[in-house]
Amino acid sequence: MTAADSLRERLAELRERVALLVEARSADDPTAGDPLRGLHLPPEAVQRLLAAPAPAPGPVGPTEPVRADRLDALAATCGLVELDLRLLLLALAPDLDRGFEQLYGYLNNDVTRCRATAGLALDLSGLPADSAAGRARLHPTAPLRAAGLLTVEDQDRPFLSRTLAVPDRVAAHLLGDDTPDPLLPDAVRLLPRAGAATPSEGLAARLGKWITESPLPVHLREARAGAAVGQAVAALHLAGLDALHLDPGRLPVGHPDPGSPVAAPDWIPALIREARLRGAGIVAGPLPAQGAGPLVHALAGAAVPVLLTGTSPGDPEWTAQQILLLDAPEAESEPEQVWRAALGLAEPGTGPDFDLASAVAPYRLSADRIRRAARAAVELAAFEEVPLGPSQLRRAALGQSASGLEQHSRRIRPAVDWSDLLLPEQPLRQLHEFALRARFRDRVLGAWGLRAGGGRGRGVVALFAGESGTGKTLAAEVVAADLGLDLYVVQLSAIVDKYVGETEKNLERVFTEADRVDAVLLFDEADAVFGKRSEVKDSHDRYANLESAYLLQRLESFDGVAVLTTNLRSNIDDAFTRRLDLLVDFPFPGPEQRLALWQHSLAPVPTAPGLDPSRCAREFELSGGSVRSAVTTAAYLAAGRGDAVTDADLLEGARREYRKAGRLVLEDDSGW
Repeated sequence: MTAADSLRERLAELRERVALLVEARSADDPTAGDPLRGLHLPPEAVQRLLAAPAPAPGPVGPTEPVRADRLDALAATCGLVELDLRLLLLALAPDLDRGFEQLYGYLNNDVTRCRATAGLALDLSGLPADSAAGRARLHPTAPLRAAGLLTVEDQDRPFLSRTLAVPDRVAAHLLGDDTPDPLLPDAVRLLPRAGAATPSEGLAARLGKWITESPLPVHLREARAGAAVGQAVAALHLAGLDALHLDPGRLPVGHPDPGSPVAAPDWIPALIREARLRGAGIVAGPLPAQGAGPLVHALAGAAVPVLLTGTSPGDPEWTAQQILLLDAPEAESEPEQVWRAALGLAEPGTGPDFDLASAVAPYRLSADRIRRAARAAVELAAFEEVPLGPSQLRRAALGQSASGLEQHSRRIRPAVDWSDLLLPEQPLRQLHEFALRARFRDRVLGAWGLRAGGGRGRGVVALFAGESGTGKTLAAEVVAADLGLDLYVVQLSAIVDKYVGETEKNLERVFTEADRVDAVLLFDEADAVFGKRSEVKDSHDRYANLESAYLLQRLESFDGVAVLTTNLRSNIDDAFTRRLDLLVDFPFPGPEQRLALWQHSLAPVPTAPGLDPSRCAREFELSGGSVRSAVTTAAYLAAGRGDAVTDADLLEGARREYRKAGRLVLEDDSGW
């Protein structure tokens, strides 16, 4: 049977069912032979409709109302009186029983107007058409309309002829359907209570009590974007409310301004109504640094609890309504327990086969983002068909902090480890300490309270000093790999600007973004921006010193991980070195270390039998970077011949590095 034949067969079955229904209704319909049937409704047809039994309740389905009576719960939430409930049911009736369409058409003396009008609603409520009290219940500021439960259409008609309607989302809610309103953007989501932290004391507990007693909106200023969302959600849950989270950062590009006349009727009222229907509060944040006023103004007047979060201070100009301004506590200093709970490892005796605390310590995520990262890590492990490990946690955690650093820096995904770093014991020990400081800075400076005052951050900053090619950039990449973070190399060409003040603005964007994400920031050739201040002889000196002064202040409040590299340590201002956590000197390699560098670089390369790089290591004073370049040159020479690397290839590579450095090279290779 073809597809067309199958479709014709189904249409024939439908025709039979329609014929049966027409026959059944025509049997007891007194207007079946009326030539004007459908254009008017005679009294006998009305009597037949009134005599028909009410529809029997259907079987209990999966969308059975959660509350015993959602209508009563809605009345309590929105402050509805008995007359409001009557008006709401009058408007809702045609959506629940088709018989009311014909009855309302008869009473409206117009079969095309099958919904209740304002005049009909007042008549059926036993109120005269000129009842001021009755008409006031349909005013835009009355509870029914202010809550978005009832709409009055046909504004161009006289008041008594205007149509009353109930939005589909309200009708669905009263019938037990909790599907979110399709008008809401993807930036709005319901945060479940099951995974939320519910502390018994602290800010969340105080906020939970405040929410039940005061209608004022609350603004939580957070040290890091998103850190206060978990506290706000926990406060709502402690108050017995669900939480609807609006993330302005997830609104689509080009989305209309939330405060504009076009956007506000579309989804801001729908969001407030959704909160009313669910008995929920609204958590909006992190708010953008600029342009948050229209959104706050639209939410501040909502008769539901509203909690705002953001890194910027609350602005009194946002709205005329008073807002309670609070400082949110910083992120969890010991996030391991949140990770354990999110991964389902909270039970005694359960745990992964790796050090979970060490694996998650570098990531400064809020409780909500930890839960999302944990789910993503579990899904990654299932997709790769491997046990959950640090690799999946790393990728999932980094996915929770999308970075805007690419505008001024170049991202490097580390592909090295400690075995690639060949250094003397002293600098190597300092680098391990640097990684240790970066991993446990929240515990030491936060939980243990060893951070100094004065608004200082929890950042870890180190200076790597040494000649070119001694491994400074490689060391930064190794530390980033050990921490499970990406390395961002700041592009000085995108930072330094000839116009006064623009360099500082660009640096502020870099530092702000680095504070927000989990990454290692690398300022290569840092003396270009962290150089010594000079005596002021003209305006150029003064503005150059202002740039250094800004950097000195910004390093104090930095919360991230940064590495400064320089070829000449004396070029760095002493005031910067005082603010550094570590200063690592990278010495020029001696003969033994150079031999290790040659051997390490040659390890993956096909070599001729008896190849011995010891003479190159002894006679050519090259840094680690130059050794790698020499080996690369030798490898290309061998690949061009289709052969393995020989001693002559190594000699040629070493000579080329000497020539690049402007050093003399003996051409006599008779000793090789």
